[in-house]
Amino acid sequence: MKNEQAVKAAFEYAAERYAAIGVDVNEVLKKMQGISLSLHCWQTDDVSGFENPDGELTGGIQATGNYPGKARNIDEVRADLLKVKSLLPGSHRINLHEVYGDFGGKKVDRDEVTPDHFTSWMQWAKENRLKLDFNSTSFSHPKSGMLTLANPDDSIREFWVEHTRRCRWIADEMGKYQNDPCIMNLWIHDGSKDTTVNRLYYRRLLEQSLDRIFATEYRHMKDCIEAKLFGIGAESYTVGSYDFYLGYGVKHNKIVTLDTGHFHLTESIADKISSLLLFTPEIMLHVSRSIRWDSDHVTIMNDDTLDLAHEVVRCDALSRVHIGLDYFDASINRIGAYVIGSRATQKCFLQALLEPLALLRKYEAEGRFFERLALLEECKSLPWNAVWDYFCLTNDVPVGEDYIADIEAYEKNVTSKRQ
Repeated sequence: MKNEQAVKAAFEYAAERYAAIGVDVNEVLKKMQGISLSLHCWQTDDVSGFENPDGELTGGIQATGNYPGKARNIDEVRADLLKVKSLLPGSHRINLHEVYGDFGGKKVDRDEVTPDHFTSWMQWAKENRLKLDFNSTSFSHPKSGMLTLANPDDSIREFWVEHTRRCRWIADEMGKYQNDPCIMNLWIHDGSKDTTVNRLYYRRLLEQSLDRIFATEYRHMKDCIEAKLFGIGAESYTVGSYDFYLGYGVKHNKIVTLDTGHFHLTESIADKISSLLLFTPEIMLHVSRSIRWDSDHVTIMNDDTLDLAHEVVRCDALSRVHIGLDYFDASINRIGAYVIGSRATQKCFLQALLEPLALLRKYEAEGRFFERLALLEECKSLPWNAVWDYFCLTNDVPVGEDYIADIEAYEKNVTSKRQ
């Protein structure tokens, strides 16, 4: 553990520096305490799940690497998630895919799943002061192919409609149990490897499927719809594009999910925040890091993530934006990947909250653009890291790089023994 007195002394100095430009760091820390990340369960086992853990990933999804120690069952997934939780300041949520149900070793097809298969998850989450979010799972199934909810085959389309209906039901039961809405995300991989001449046809089928899925109103869950630019094997056409889901979300008052890896590399996802807030009720973020394509690299504290956090805070939208993570790296220690990405995301939001927004807006309103740019630049070197260390200290989690040793010990004592 870092020297507690040194951490506190650095924090006091930082508080003075920020107070000089009108920022109350104690108020910032209160807001940080209320920012919950939705931790994606699939980082524990490379998106294998428990339905067919040895099956092949399909739907344009890849987990690169084969680092030893992946979780092999529900108990190991939960143990890993609790280890991650112990290394993060604040309180957080767990984001489950449907294939992570507690099936008890029985074959349960996706159009047969019920809330009973997630009762133990709800109980476990409550015991560990966690809340749950949920996702339907359209990939890695014999009926996945390249088209699910947009499939011209009525029987296949009906299968996936029923699956997604049941996932909404499960999400509502989760929300009811935890007395907090469960965020239910819908993403499908539907698309075409090469040129299609039936773009409108498939999108009309998807629209019809969504209308049927959303016909039932629930009180304890919130619907999110997630777009994608392309996937492996679907490079030329994606049925559920951003334009499609943006239009559907605005028309039907649904939350649109912005995955930071699901857009062209030169697009600014941060710039989309203010527009969506005007026309959709809320926003769901899936924070990832794309390199050359939607590669789901571990999130780091880079300009893209910083810009995203700044825009959410500048829009005063923390109460309307849900923050989830969505990457899966099997080339390094999986617990380490979790913690790096989670803490990086939190650091970005902390820096955004420490921005002297009132003063910056005053400069802008007065046309003092030199002052605005100068202050934005100076903020980059203000002692935000001292505030972060203090945030970790007061949450009784490792400060600075101390978490590395914790993860190494967990690997030595737990994950390395998994064969």
